[in-house]
Amino acid sequence: MCVNEEIKEPEVMVIGPQGEKLGVKKIADALTLANYAGFDLVMINPNQAPPICKIMDYNKFVYENAKKEKENRKKQREANLEMKEYRLSVSIEDNDLQTKVKNAFKYLEKGHRVKGTVRFKGRELAHPHLGEEVLHKFAQALEEIAEIEKPPIRDRRFMTMILAPKKEK
Repeated sequence: MCVNEEIKEPEVMVIGPQGEKLGVKKIADALTLANYAGFDLVMINPNQAPPICKIMDYNKFVYENAKKEKENRKKQREANLEMKEYRLSVSIEDNDLQTKVKNAFKYLEKGHRVKGTVRFKGRELAHPHLGEEVLHKFAQALEEIAEIEKPPIRDRRFMTMILAPKKEK
């Protein structure tokens, strides 16, 4: 974005600080208007004929844009937190499974969904029923707070199941 003396166009369409159109002006006149108002001349749309410039406080504009981007990133992170994945294995021990169940329980209490994934390695691929049993144990341990949204589905080396918090009546 070009600001003040960086603008190399001979004529520009000028928009005032309150959004009013001031018309097509020579660049020197537009810069004088901006300096008189105590603001900067910022090129908003260079592709237009003539290019559109606005008289505004450039530092405030940059600050507000940075603030909006930060808020958007925060919202994106929150959207990604809606589902948490717990990786299990066919040969998982009961204590390890209980630890994962306890963590998933806390997450489901917050109202988020949980995805249970079993990865098959080597000869385990020949026994998909073992992975399904592990996922059903996982779901059974969480049945008081969660319901199965998507039953176990096998996709090559993985088997996944999605649990969602029970809806209150």
